Amino acid sequence: MDDLDVRLIDLFSNEPRIGVLEASRRLGVARGTVQARLDKLVERGVVTGWGPDLSPAALGYPVTAFLTLEIRQDVGTPDAGEDPGASGHDLVGEHLARIPEVLEVHTITGAGDLFARVVAGSNADLQRVIDRVLAHPAITRSSTVIALATQVGYRTLPLARAAAGR
Repeated sequence: MDDLDVRLIDLFSNEPRIGVLEASRRLGVARGTVQARLDKLVERGVVTGWGPDLSPAALGYPVTAFLTLEIRQDVGTPDAGEDPGASGHDLVGEHLARIPEVLEVHTITGAGDLFARVVAGSNADLQRVIDRVLAHPAITRSSTVIALATQVGYRTLPLARAAAGR
């Protein structure tokens, strides 16, 4: 990452619909340079997508919660649609991936095994989402915290800027 990469990422983050030609004009570099840099950032996995960022609240899911899940590691029979060769974390991950309200899941250290961010239409609807999550036989225990407000939303731009300064 260098300064041009960061300026390019900044520009496309702030104006995702800008074209390569306009980006090259604003950055003062050749169109081919912008395209080559974008291609390289995608190839290296720095840029992982070009889709729109969606607001769960605007889609009708204003409640965000975080679930800490404890699971059994010795689960032998996968649910329908799960990989028969998988076990533990993988089976539960496959189960959770089929629930639209589950936004992300991470294997963690500490008190639990998995940490999931979920959304719901209301606090009452959150119970339905939790019930779907807990429907897998490998999940033995869970705890839930409800987010009251977002102080810092998911972001990566400051990280890209810091990486360029390394």
